[in-house]
Amino acid sequence: MKAIILAGGLGTRISEESHLKPKPMIEIGGKPILWHIMKIYSHYGIHDFVICLGYKGYVIKEYFANYFLHMSDVTFDMINNRMEVHQQNAEPWKVTLVDTGESTLTGGRLKRVRDYIGDETFCFTYGDGVADINIAEQIAFHRKHGKLATVTAIQPPGRYGALNLQGNAVKNFQEKPAGDGAWINGGFFVLEPSVIDLVEGDQTGWESSPLAALAEVDQLMAYQHHGFWQAMDTLRDKTHLEELWSMTPPWKVWE
Repeated sequence: MKAIILAGGLGTRISEESHLKPKPMIEIGGKPILWHIMKIYSHYGIHDFVICLGYKGYVIKEYFANYFLHMSDVTFDMINNRMEVHQQNAEPWKVTLVDTGESTLTGGRLKRVRDYIGDETFCFTYGDGVADINIAEQIAFHRKHGKLATVTAIQPPGRYGALNLQGNAVKNFQEKPAGDGAWINGGFFVLEPSVIDLVEGDQTGWESSPLAALAEVDQLMAYQHHGFWQAMDTLRDKTHLEELWSMTPPWKVWE
């Protein structure tokens, strides 16, 4: 099975770093968040990736072109013009990098990589979010219900702490209480190739007309994820993920 990852957006809400690199290349614990997402999928046996490039896509191409240099010790023999890589930490990955345009929307990017997907069920996600989602369980859920699309539904916590008051007296403080209980799109889709036919062109957002059309004809099912999930939308989110990585990162399902 293949996993398609969106990695072409501008990341304007984290411009402190995205002005230098694409958002999926912003690092958590010294590794791009894109790498973390791929490790999640790889843990469940999905090693074939198609990455949709756009803004500063060359940075992602250069990262994978020089992957051994990033991940291994290396000796440069200047006299003999030779490079020796030590303790190669190669991942079992096949990575296809496709330029899908700088201004293309999410649905349009998916449509542009149609030829690389084939006719099999595939996974599809955003290049800026991590979770401890059980991908194998989600795929089994998708196959069992037999519909065209599965979206991961998550319930994000409230963004700010809350005061529990009794009159004017503060009784206790909740650091991050539960949100309003609403389920939202957490990415991590499992899809059948025919859903791409619902995308009109480059300016179609995946989250708008295609998903709405699938829901209208009862072809969209929700896999409810009750565990950890975090999107990296802002510098505050990145800092939070860095703090978690320094302790016990909940999305690190791999060894």
